[in-house]
Amino acid sequence: MNKNKSAHDEAALSNHTPMMQQYLRLKAEHPDKFVFYRMGDFYELFFDDAVKAARLLDITLTARGQSGGEPIKMAGVPHHAMEQYLAKLVKLGESVAICEQFGDPATSKGPVERRVARIVTPGTLTDAALLDDKRENILLAINAVRGRLGLAWLSLASGEFRLLETASDLLASELERLKPAELLMPDDLALDLPSASGYAVKRIAAWQFDVETAARNLARQFQTQDLSGFGIEAPGIATGCAGALYEYARQTQCGALPHVTGLLVEQAGQYLTLDGPTRRNLELTETIRGEASPTLFSLLDSCRTSMGSRLLRHWLHHPLRQQGKVMRRRDAVGALGESVELGRLRERLADIHDIERIAARVALRSARPRDLSSLRDSLRALPGLVPLLPAGALLDELGRQLQPPGEAVELLARAVMDEPSALIREGGVIRAGFHAELDELRALQTNHGDFLLALEARERERSGIPSLKVEYNRVHGFYIEVTHVHADKIPDDYRRRQTLKNAERYITPELKAFEDKALSAQERSLALEKSLYDGLLDALAPFVPTLQLVAQAVAGLDVLATLAERAQAFDWVAPEFRDECVFAIEAGRHPVVEQQLRDGSGEAFIANDLKFDAGRKLLLITGPNMGGKSTYMRQAALIALLAHIGSFVPARRAVIGRLDRIFTRIGASDDLAGGRSTFMVEMTETANILNNAGEHALVLMDEVGRGTSTFDGLALAWAIARALIEKNRSYALFATHYFELTRLALDYPQVANVHLDAVEHKDKIVFLHSVEEGPASQSYGLQVAQLAGVPRETIRQARRYLTELENQRVSQAGQGDLFSMPQPVEAEPEPHPLVERLASLDVDALSPRAALELVYELARAARD
Repeated sequence: MNKNKSAHDEAALSNHTPMMQQYLRLKAEHPDKFVFYRMGDFYELFFDDAVKAARLLDITLTARGQSGGEPIKMAGVPHHAMEQYLAKLVKLGESVAICEQFGDPATSKGPVERRVARIVTPGTLTDAALLDDKRENILLAINAVRGRLGLAWLSLASGEFRLLETASDLLASELERLKPAELLMPDDLALDLPSASGYAVKRIAAWQFDVETAARNLARQFQTQDLSGFGIEAPGIATGCAGALYEYARQTQCGALPHVTGLLVEQAGQYLTLDGPTRRNLELTETIRGEASPTLFSLLDSCRTSMGSRLLRHWLHHPLRQQGKVMRRRDAVGALGESVELGRLRERLADIHDIERIAARVALRSARPRDLSSLRDSLRALPGLVPLLPAGALLDELGRQLQPPGEAVELLARAVMDEPSALIREGGVIRAGFHAELDELRALQTNHGDFLLALEARERERSGIPSLKVEYNRVHGFYIEVTHVHADKIPDDYRRRQTLKNAERYITPELKAFEDKALSAQERSLALEKSLYDGLLDALAPFVPTLQLVAQAVAGLDVLATLAERAQAFDWVAPEFRDECVFAIEAGRHPVVEQQLRDGSGEAFIANDLKFDAGRKLLLITGPNMGGKSTYMRQAALIALLAHIGSFVPARRAVIGRLDRIFTRIGASDDLAGGRSTFMVEMTETANILNNAGEHALVLMDEVGRGTSTFDGLALAWAIARALIEKNRSYALFATHYFELTRLALDYPQVANVHLDAVEHKDKIVFLHSVEEGPASQSYGLQVAQLAGVPRETIRQARRYLTELENQRVSQAGQGDLFSMPQPVEAEPEPHPLVERLASLDVDALSPRAALELVYELARAARD
């Protein structure tokens, strides 16, 4: 069947021109991708690719000639501007196969040979022009079997390769953490992905996720007997994902991935667990609206290198759980903050380019000349960093890693010009003196004027023709021009090249030899320079692992120095860690809100205390809307998170015990695509907290139960708060407008009431933003509505109705709140005679006339 299909395909191709046959064969190998087909100075797209690309890229669609009896639809992009078009397609989730010319047009019979040189997909970008300097570009593979989820992810631009096996219900949380650009999954896997994805999804054959095959292939790639050296004793579902991912990435690069030298297995409990809603609500790296600022990352990122910015982003999403590792970072931040050399150190760091990504491009042989000059200059700058480092365990370790590979530095210094051309095909990359033949060829291009003057002088003397000229033009090349007056003096070895009206032009064997050499010098020079450049990349390849270690050290040092500078700028303090049940903050502040206030109105942020211990685990927070409840809760979580990345924190003092998770249930919106209402989203997040939070978790819950009726919501809030106290025993901040819940403090000694203060002045409300012990006296809802611009008449009507409701509530006996003490039961009243008469009737037996008479009878009795 396959043979028949192949024969049919070849028969169909025979109707096309040789050029189109070549294109269609390449397209058949990549049916789901755009094919950029190199033709001279353009990459052309044909047929359906051309139609779709013209629409997506806003380029001109044309039709030229015919092939197979149909006009050839075409659209093209200039080769020098290809990257901007690639960036647009990749952003739209598309993939592109780039076909380059590999044959020599001068010797080719028929179309020049073309092959796919590389494939560009959203998750496999390495070109600097296509990447965000401050964000990793992640390719992720997933699979799920019997309730277990396997994940493997790779940053091809850096070579970092990780895997993890976890519970299937954590998929949404992991996707929020990793934020992949592209997701691979088996074509037979039925898995509900979050509706708001933001990544391209690629389904590949399920057999590619085979665990045993993956283990063998990965061991071969890493040149090891098995994967036990990477902590994989028994390969599982995540290993299968790693194998499928590696093969997919290898195919896109049309070769091996020499910079991917190992696997890093993430272990459960390595990081504080933050689920998807928590990461969004805390606005770590993007706001709830999806904007880049103001966020915790935008506040902290004063990193001097792009490597440092990416690592800082990683730290914020991966706060460490082990206090020992956290304290190493914290102590390094403290030492740098006390060092008088911090400013100079950060200035020197600014001179270092993106070693990590340049090393990856060297390994993939896609590094450009200016990558190599940047690498050379960066490696030269490294020794100047070490003397500026204060003593410390982590800083000493980083200092030892900052040693550049001397042979690589020396090779780059000898081989690459100080300011090379942007592209190797333009020449001007290899330094003079590096290769004698290249120097000679360059001299021929630049110094032939001296040769021509010397030749002219010799020929005038030899021929006795004083007006003889040796010249050059693009059409005829080099020549000797002699006027007809001196035709009788022409030497025998002159050969006529061109006849003019008043003169003849000649060529001599010596000039011909020089011409051949000079005119081919540029072409030969560019070819030789390209060959030398390829050899330079080969020579640098063995240094890639060392360069990766250097890059990690630079990034780590940059982040630590940045955290030290931020601590100084914002007056933050070093957190204290305890291996006990405590979470206490004195004069804590929300780092982002505080700076927004300072940069905006210049208003000072009101700092507040927070205290948890074994006898105080849940705070019921009451107070007005806009009073600062949400800010107070979020700042507690951000202080905990900052402490666990090794940073100083915005407080006068912070003492933090063991933490393993942070949960938030703050705000909600409809998940229309997922078919979930606001209240359903709220309850789903609440269920996640109640099912997973333990005694070492920090839980933030804001206004639970407000999305349904008053009594339903109050009952739910009451039960949820009790579950947090009795079952979960977490550190919990529980903000509510249900004042009935404040009575929980009477029943549970672990519960304390606090409130955000506010005062009224002339029908206006003033928020004090200070946290005080005890419950709030009122919610100030109407005052907040007035601040929001609700019309005065509406506020007046609401105020009148509120008074009626409060009076009615006071006057109605037995109508206390849901959780008030039971009221005495009154004697049941005697039934009314009319009610008894109605109850005794057989309605179905009444005729229409009898029913009408009965109505008259009952009406008379009611009037009497």
